[in-house]
Amino acid sequence: MTHPQLAEGPVEFLSGLYISFWLPGLVLGAALAIKLPSIVKLWRDPLLRAVGGLLLLACAVFVFAAPSTIAWTNRVTGVPNIAAPWVYSLLTALSASWLLLVVHWRNGHTDRREQTRRATRRVVCVYATVVVALWVLFALADVPVEQVEDLDTYYAETPFMREAILLYLVAHTVSCSITAGLIWNWIRTDGLDGWLRWGLRFLSVGYVTNLLFCAAKFTAIAARWTGHDLDWLNTNVAPSAACIGATMVATGVIVPHAGQYLQERLLVGRRQRSLKPLARLLRTVAGRREPFALRATPEIRLIRRETYIRDALLQLSRHLDDDLRRRSYDAALAGGAEPGRAQALAIAVTIRDAVESGRRAPEGDGTRTADTAYLLQEIHAVSEALRSPDEITAVRARAAVPAESISVHE
Repeated sequence: MTHPQLAEGPVEFLSGLYISFWLPGLVLGAALAIKLPSIVKLWRDPLLRAVGGLLLLACAVFVFAAPSTIAWTNRVTGVPNIAAPWVYSLLTALSASWLLLVVHWRNGHTDRREQTRRATRRVVCVYATVVVALWVLFALADVPVEQVEDLDTYYAETPFMREAILLYLVAHTVSCSITAGLIWNWIRTDGLDGWLRWGLRFLSVGYVTNLLFCAAKFTAIAARWTGHDLDWLNTNVAPSAACIGATMVATGVIVPHAGQYLQERLLVGRRQRSLKPLARLLRTVAGRREPFALRATPEIRLIRRETYIRDALLQLSRHLDDDLRRRSYDAALAGGAEPGRAQALAIAVTIRDAVESGRRAPEGDGTRTADTAYLLQEIHAVSEALRSPDEITAVRARAAVPAESISVHE
């Protein structure tokens, strides 16, 4: 008994593509591709293995649960409905991987290693037993009529197959409930990284949506037992809930890692861009343009810019006027700047003066020298100060006033 089409035309065409199965499969496959290099590189890390196992099993579930794949599996093996225990087994293994992921994610890097190992053994033993029981029950059941889309309701009253259907649904429901509860308690703890908290929120939505999948299945089966027909819950609502749930789970797994990675890359890019005013000012001192490689990573570009600036500052060091730096520092303080900001402004004034005097001074002029230790370490603060030319001009003008007329308390 197949479900009626809800609409004709484009909707019917999309239904034939089984988007509810292939779309989450593509999302999960993309997530697995993103994580695969780390999983291979750090294979001994149990957390990464749990992530890899979850994503791989989730992909397999949606690939083999697609009606077209179910029909292919039955045809290749020659056994009607043998795809059912295979998909049930994959879904049961996925349920176990959810529990294992949370166990390793929460406890894997703490001193509760033995507790984690015991929990892992219990989960593996229980769900492996469920998988074995599913195959035994299928072998005992009489299911000669192939059902591609609505097997759970079609055989809801068939001995042994009925028990197999209920067994995988119960195992899935228990896993979703426990995992959602653990994650909810975890979200409410203090000190969580922002990206981790968002990942947990996506995971919790995914597991709650999977509970909707189980509820739709249970309701459709119970309706069959009572002589009613709610098969649309099994063929329409349940796959849609599974699609949304899998997408949320995949997003929850990716967000903490991808978010942290993107945040670090953005921070590196921001630091590299913040040095642009200082690099531009020192271009005449360096005597060459800053090296640039289009394919270089943000980290490499940052290192090259920092090196370029420090090399130019070392060349400029013989022209740095330490007396001007001190007067500029006092002038900046008198203008209301904080000590850190005042120091950056003072160095910016000194560099500007040195760049100008460096063009005029003879090569052997080394009479004005300054300690460049601070300058080489705080190039980001100095470059940021260069973004305020009016403030630098005001400090420079104030520093030109005789020292006795400057009061840091005014």
